[in-house]
Amino acid sequence: MSRWSHAIALAAGLLASRPAFAQAPAPKAPAGQANVTLPTVVEHVDAVYPPDKLAQGVDTTVEVLVTVERNGTVGDAQIAVSGGEAFDDAALAAVRRWRFSPATRDGVPIRARIRVPFHFAPEPHPPVPVPPGAPTDATPPDAGTAPPPGPPADKPRPADKPRPDKHTHTHGEQPAELDSGLALPHAVAEPGKPIEIHVQGRPNPPRRGASDFRLGRAVLDSAPRPTAADLIKSAPGFHVMRPEGDAVAQRVSLRGFDADHGQDIQFTLGGTIPLNQPSHVHGQGYADLNVLIPETVLRVRVVEGVYDPHQGDFAVAGSVDFDLGVEERGVRATASYGSFDTKRLVAIFAPAGQSEETFGAAVVRTTDGFGDGVRGSVSGGFTGQYRFELPGDLSALVHLSAYGARGGVAGVLRRDDIDRRVVDFYDAYPDVSARSQSAAATRTQASFSLQRTGDDNSEASFGLWGAYATYRSRLNFTGYTQRSRLEPTWAGRGDLIEQSNDDGGFGARASYRTRRYEAASWLKSQLTLGADAEAHSIDQAQNLLEAPQNETWDRRVDATVRSLRLGAFADALFTFSRWARLRGGLRADFISFDIDDRLGNRTPPNREETHFIGYRRTAAGIAWGPRATLEVDPWPSLRLFAAYGRGYRSPQARQLEEGEQAPFATVHSYEAGARFQYEPARISATLVAYETRLSYDLAFDAEEGRLERIGPTTRRGLVAYLQANPSNGLHASISGTFVRATLDSPPPPTPENPRPAYVEGQSLPYVPPVVVRTDVSYRRALGTFRGKPLVARAGYGATFLSPRPLPYAQEARAVFVVDASLGLRRDFVEVGVDATNLLNARYADTEYVFVSDWQTSGIPSHLPARHISAGSPLTILGNLTFHL
Repeated sequence: MSRWSHAIALAAGLLASRPAFAQAPAPKAPAGQANVTLPTVVEHVDAVYPPDKLAQGVDTTVEVLVTVERNGTVGDAQIAVSGGEAFDDAALAAVRRWRFSPATRDGVPIRARIRVPFHFAPEPHPPVPVPPGAPTDATPPDAGTAPPPGPPADKPRPADKPRPDKHTHTHGEQPAELDSGLALPHAVAEPGKPIEIHVQGRPNPPRRGASDFRLGRAVLDSAPRPTAADLIKSAPGFHVMRPEGDAVAQRVSLRGFDADHGQDIQFTLGGTIPLNQPSHVHGQGYADLNVLIPETVLRVRVVEGVYDPHQGDFAVAGSVDFDLGVEERGVRATASYGSFDTKRLVAIFAPAGQSEETFGAAVVRTTDGFGDGVRGSVSGGFTGQYRFELPGDLSALVHLSAYGARGGVAGVLRRDDIDRRVVDFYDAYPDVSARSQSAAATRTQASFSLQRTGDDNSEASFGLWGAYATYRSRLNFTGYTQRSRLEPTWAGRGDLIEQSNDDGGFGARASYRTRRYEAASWLKSQLTLGADAEAHSIDQAQNLLEAPQNETWDRRVDATVRSLRLGAFADALFTFSRWARLRGGLRADFISFDIDDRLGNRTPPNREETHFIGYRRTAAGIAWGPRATLEVDPWPSLRLFAAYGRGYRSPQARQLEEGEQAPFATVHSYEAGARFQYEPARISATLVAYETRLSYDLAFDAEEGRLERIGPTTRRGLVAYLQANPSNGLHASISGTFVRATLDSPPPPTPENPRPAYVEGQSLPYVPPVVVRTDVSYRRALGTFRGKPLVARAGYGATFLSPRPLPYAQEARAVFVVDASLGLRRDFVEVGVDATNLLNARYADTEYVFVSDWQTSGIPSHLPARHISAGSPLTILGNLTFHL
C-alpha cells in the first residue's frame, strides 16, 4: 500500500450535488442569513499529500478562506489556519481549481466567503462501505475508516454524476458527500466545527492610480500596532507620532505634509463615517483614530494624492479608509501586561456563520507611562457591528462605537536644558505649570448603511451616521511668556493653554454605479453618481490657566460654530479594449459657516469701550475638483499610470470674516507611475513621481498651541514600494519616499508677528525629506504537541526618518526605530510578546523651534530655542490570548 495519499476537504458545509436517489433540499445559511443558500461543489481537485513529508508521517489540518464568485469560480483563497508551508501550498493549489454552484440570496447569485478545512493524513485505511440511501444524519466516520488509496486525481472531477457507491455523512449540522469509489484518503475535518459562510459586504473599490495602496491583515500583523493610527505606518511615506500623550490624536505626516492631527488627510470609516472634525480648536481636520480598536481593522485603503472624485474635505495629501471586520470567528480574549505597569484587555466576539463585518469588541487600557510618572493614562472603547440581509437583495450594516481616554502630558523640553542636565530627556519640568498638563477626549458614533449589488455589476449604497466628540486639554509649550489680552498688567502666571471642543455632527452618503455599457467591442463605460452631506454644531473655548488651582487669567476663544457641507460627484470609467482605462470626473462641495464669536470685536486695552464684545458672522463658498486617472497595460504584468486631481481643505471657521467667500485651501496634484506584478513569485513593485501645489498651508504656532496660516507651498517627490509573498506565511514590504517641500512665499508680517519664522524658498518645517519603512511577517506550523498543531508567528517593522527641517534654518536629528513581535499558538491558547523601539533608541518624537521661558536659567531669552517631545523608550508587552 502506497504511503502517499490525497487530501480532500470534507466540505465543512460545501455540498457536492446529489444524485437522483438523494433528494435533499439545498442547505440554508445559519441563523441571521435565512435567505442565503451556501455554495455547493460542482468540480473539485484533490489536494496531494506532499511527498517529502511522508517520512515524517505528519497529520495536520489546513483551513482555507475561499471567495466564491457569482459565476462559481474561486476568486481568492487565503490560509486561515496553517498546517505547514508544504500542506498550505497543496491545499491552495487544489482549491483554486474548484468550481461551485454559487451562493444565492433569494435565488440571486452572490459572492460569498467560506472556510474549507483540508485534513492531511499519511496512512489511508480500508473503507467501511455504506449502502446508497443511507440516512443523512449518520455520524461522521470513525478515524480509522476511509476509502482505499488510488492514483492521484489531477483534473477537475464533476461531482454531480450519480455513482452506485456514493454514500453520505454529516459534518456539524450540514450534510456532505463522499465518493467511496474514488481514490480518496481519510479526510475528516475536526468534528463539531460548523460550516462558516461570510457574505461579502462592501466590495473593494477599483484602484485609483499608482498610489492606491491596500493594506490587509498580512501587512497589519507584521509588527506591534498599539493604536489604529499605527496601522497606516506601513503605507509609503506615512509617519505617526504621539507627542501629546494617549488622549490626543496622533500627529501624522505624509508626502511632505505635516498633517498634524489630520488637517491634510481625509480619514473615513467604512466609506461612511468621516473621522475628521472641521474647525477643531486644536487643529483643523482633527481626527482621533483612537476610537478604532486595532484588532478589529480588517483592511486599510490608502490613496495618496487626490485623484478620486469620492475624496472630499481634507484630502490634500491623500485619504485613508478603514474597513472593520474579524476573520477568525468565535470568542477571543487577550490580556497584556508590560513596561511602565501597562495593562490592556481586549475581548472580541465574532459569531460563527456571520459576515466578517459582524462582531463586538471591547478594550480597556491603563499605564503609568514612561519617564517620571506624568504620562499615565487610562482609556476604554467598544465597537459593535452587525451585517444582515434584507428583502430585495439588500445588505445592511449597523455600526456603533464609543471611546474615552484621559492622560497626563509631559509637554516639551528645551534642548539646552537637557544638555545642561536641568531635566532628564524622558522627564518633565518640575514646574507646577508643566506638571499640570493633561488631556481628555471622548467620541461616540453610530451609522446605518444599505447596499445593493446587481447581477449586471450595478451598485447602490446609502448610509446615515452621527457622532458626538468632546476634547479637553491643558498644554504649556512656552513656559512663562504670555501676557493677558484683557488685562495687560497680568503676566508671568504660566502659559498653560486650556482648549475645549465639543462637536456634534450627523450626515448621509449615497451613491449609484450603473451597469457597464458596451458602446463597441473595444469600448465599455460605466458611471457612478454620488452625494454626501454633513452638519456640525461646535462649541470652542481657549483660555490661559494658572496652576495649580487652574484659575483662568486670560480668555482667548469662546465661540460656537455651525457648519453645513454638501458634496456631489460624478465619476466615469471608460475601458478601451483590454489595455487602457480612463477614470475621472468632477466633484463640487458647498460649505457654509455660522460663527458666534463671543470674544470678537474686543476693544483694545486702554481705549474707551464703544460696543459690547461679540461678533456674529456668516461665510460660505464652493470648491470644485476635477480629477482623472489614465491606466495603460503595455504588458500583462506592467501597468502605467498618469493622474491629475484638484482637492481642497475647508478653512478654520473663526478666521473668516462676515460675508467672506470661504477661502478653501486648494491643492493641485499630479503624478505618473508604474506598477509591476510578477504573480508566480507573488511580487509587486510600484514607482511614482508626483508634484503637489497648495494655495496656502498651515503650521504649528506654539504660542497659541494650534495651527496658523502660512503661504503657498510646493512638494515634489518620488515613491517606491515593493511587496513580496515568496511563500505561504511569509509577507514582506519595503517603501521609500523622497520629497522636497518648499514655501513659495512667506506669510505677511503682522503687528502680532512682525518677523515671521518663514522665508521664501525654505524647506517646510517638521517634514522628513526621506521616509523608509520595512515590514516583515512570517507564520509557520512547527509540528504538533500532544496531538495539536503548533503555529508560530514573527513580525518586524522598522522606520527611518532623515533629519527634518525646522524653523530658523535648524534641523532635527534622524530617527531609526524598530518594532518586533513573536507568538506561539497551540489549539485555543496563544502566548506572545510585543516590543516597540526594540533597540531602545533615544529619539525625539517631534522637535520645534520657538521662544520660551521656563525660568531655568534666571535670564529670560527672546531668542528661538530647540524644543523636543521625547519618543517612547523600549517598551515590552506580554500577551496571553484565548481563542474560544
